[in-house]
Amino acid sequence: MKPSTIAKDRILEISPPNIVIEQSRGWASLGLRDVWEYRELLGYLVWREIQGAYRQTALGVTWLFLRPIVNMLLLSFVFGTMVRVPSDDVPYPLFSLAALLPWGFFSNGVLRASRSLVDNMHVISKVYFPRMIIPVAGAASGLYDLAASLVILIIAMLIYRTPLRVEILWLPIFLIVALGFSLAVGLWLATLSVKYRDVSFAVTFLLQALMYMSPVIYPVSIVPQAIRFIYQLNPMTGVIQGFRWSLFGSGQPPEITFLLSIGLMILALVSGAYIFRRTERTVVDIL
Repeated sequence: MKPSTIAKDRILEISPPNIVIEQSRGWASLGLRDVWEYRELLGYLVWREIQGAYRQTALGVTWLFLRPIVNMLLLSFVFGTMVRVPSDDVPYPLFSLAALLPWGFFSNGVLRASRSLVDNMHVISKVYFPRMIIPVAGAASGLYDLAASLVILIIAMLIYRTPLRVEILWLPIFLIVALGFSLAVGLWLATLSVKYRDVSFAVTFLLQALMYMSPVIYPVSIVPQAIRFIYQLNPMTGVIQGFRWSLFGSGQPPEITFLLSIGLMILALVSGAYIFRRTERTVVDIL
């Protein structure tokens, strides 16, 4: 055998195999495995989001407790005392606080997730990691605020001598739905904010409109029967109503409309994750 042939064979033996990069399909295209592999980074980003929200403030984490208390007092005075909105035989401070808890968790998650890409532009352009971790961290960081609101709710229930019900075990399910919906809305808005920066200004108005379309300050029972089915397709309607039912026995337990709203939430979450994954390939160039 000729020396040139022997050298060629040795080169072929030590040459690395060809790697074919193909577009992922199915559930793999959502990048859920990548998020799990970078779970430590996700935990760090959640903690950084929490610290950044109250950095350089005079009261610091005290705002975690002041915000739900002030909101409860304002709603109780305006809608409970002046307007006298019905509260299904529940003291209005408890009635409003049971709604403010999941609503604050949802709205804070949407706000932080929607602006997550723009706020972390300096990190995205320098280091590679699954971009979906950023909005997920923004939505999940609201758990810290939620824990403080739960403390206020427990104290209020003790003041009004409200007994605990076994239905309180439903609360984690309602919180998961609220988290999923906030992440779904946050993913869509984060994707749009990359191209249209005025989305960040529209988020506040969107959340305000959605608040009035949810039973935060009034019960579902006063919604006209003709539009109640469509009204209850809002996932936050079922979450807030579920909170009041599980805590105080107010209203109705979860019905078929709540399951339909969960289906819509899952559809929005999956489609939002898919669109986000398609956009993240060019997000650095756009930002």
